[in-house]
Amino acid sequence: MRTGSISRKTKETAIEVSVNLDGTGEYDIATGVGFLDHMVEQFSRHSLIDVTMKVDGDLHVDQHHTVEDSAIALGEAILQALGEKRGIARYGHAYSPMDETLARVALDISGRPYLVWKAGFSQPRLGEMDTELFEHWFHSIAQAAGITLHIELLYGQNNHHIVESLYKGFARAMRAAVEIDPRKGDAIPSTKGLLGKGTIEV
Repeated sequence: MRTGSISRKTKETAIEVSVNLDGTGEYDIATGVGFLDHMVEQFSRHSLIDVTMKVDGDLHVDQHHTVEDSAIALGEAILQALGEKRGIARYGHAYSPMDETLARVALDISGRPYLVWKAGFSQPRLGEMDTELFEHWFHSIAQAAGITLHIELLYGQNNHHIVESLYKGFARAMRAAVEIDPRKGDAIPSTKGLLGKGTIEV
């Protein structure tokens, strides 16, 4: 089983995250931000990556540190679980429709972290979560896990639908990318013979 476990403690957050890439989409999420819990649950269920995440953050300040650090820890746990990335499909993409909304996500577990973000919202908050933090969450997980990640909202109006379609698309793309390709055996999917690791600033 490809598993990863991260314990991350700063003056701003204390986080415990564990993942199982070969899971069934089981989750136990408690970040202190209800809407973020809902989105990480969607990620787990639709990627089939089991995720346990417990966050104690400085929400009396604002949500920024909790959102950012939870994504960093999740990305680091995924990176740990991938190991040398032997046999993985590496690439994944998904179109994710939700009612009037359609999102497109494409990614490469390349070791070269990068985010292209083409999405926006018409309201500042969803539930208690600031909508500007969604882009930051995806940027942080891409950096920590070493993912080249392209996220694009093709169209949509309802802000809840937009965010949920982005997370579900990311989940489905990750599910495809981390899958073991039986034709590859234990080969690293690169002509270089090596896939790098993510980079993230604390």
